[in-house]
Amino acid sequence: MNATRSFDRDGERALDELAAGDSAVILSLDCEPAIARRLMELGLLPGTAIRLIRRAPLGDPIEITVRGVHLSLRRSEACQIHVTQG
Repeated sequence: MNATRSFDRDGERALDELAAGDSAVILSLDCEPAIARRLMELGLLPGTAIRLIRRAPLGDPIEITVRGVHLSLRRSEACQIHVTQG
């Protein structure tokens, strides 16, 4: 597994770098339009508060909660979602 890095000076990092139990606010989605649309349809919109619940044993997928709903995301999707400490 990769070591998690701390928030950079702007307070931004990728969703896949959060630790279990960490909360954050989505800043942006940096992915292809089709993937961004699907994620936004699931409620992952800029300004939305999220919480990382847990990771699968090998780190993929991750479980998050957003707007009271539990979602599982691939790590490849989570690394394209930029968040700030929330």
